[in-house]
Amino acid sequence: MAEKTKRSGKAKPNSAGPKPSEGEVRKAVRERYGALALTPSSCCGSKTETMCGCAEIYPKAEIISLPSEAVAVSAGCGNPTAIANLKPGMTVVDLGSGGGIDCFLSARKVGPKGKVYGIDATPEMIHRARRTAEENGYDNVEFRLGEIEHMPLDDHVADVVISNCVINLSPDKEQVFKEAFRVLRPGGKLAVSDIVLLKDLPVEVAKDLRAWSECVSGAVSEKEYIGAMRKAGFCDIKVQERAIYTHEQLSDYLKDTDMGGISKIAGMDLANLVASYKISAAKAKK
Repeated sequence: MAEKTKRSGKAKPNSAGPKPSEGEVRKAVRERYGALALTPSSCCGSKTETMCGCAEIYPKAEIISLPSEAVAVSAGCGNPTAIANLKPGMTVVDLGSGGGIDCFLSARKVGPKGKVYGIDATPEMIHRARRTAEENGYDNVEFRLGEIEHMPLDDHVADVVISNCVINLSPDKEQVFKEAFRVLRPGGKLAVSDIVLLKDLPVEVAKDLRAWSECVSGAVSEKEYIGAMRKAGFCDIKVQERAIYTHEQLSDYLKDTDMGGISKIAGMDLANLVASYKISAAKAKK
């Protein structure tokens, strides 16, 4: 399991070489998660040496109560519902909902009088999540196809916006936070789990499209991440927790990228480069 630490110091922004273009990033992300949606197993494992894994992220009681079809394609790095303070009757929006694991968790917390919208840009994921919702009787969950930078939702529809290891995938994170702010009602809450950069990535990692689609190369520093939230209008921003990844965790996660194989990765120092953060913020009341 990644080492949990208290917030300390400021991370430098990633300046390790040119990044892929926006079009390249979106194509790589769609292809990767489209393929994941069509497979029966998750990118995440249950072993503690991996970067992510449902058994490490969610309480066991929650996992066994969820549809296996959603758990199987979980690709998160945290549990945003744990810091969202969801209550019956609330409306929730999940940015990058994937197979729907956080939507289904939220649906149980907000109850039949509440509503959950899952937004995802991958048609295959939307199809899978809709099928899972229908087969398992989640009548208060609706999945919509769309980019999280341009959500197919009206203004002021949500009490809470959540996201799990998805905003790092966006080439325009500031626009994502602007959209989250737009769909929230005054007094609403943002609760995210995401990958944040602690130090500059090796150039080979920063330029690798597969590493971006696997939630590493698109990560930005804490300063930049929180700065984008502030620019969007959020206040009361709090880092609730961060877990720093070891060399072994990150190298195992990146072994299937296009950087030349595990031997090349093993020669890099990948310790203390990225961390999984839980961050909450608020939209001020009028």
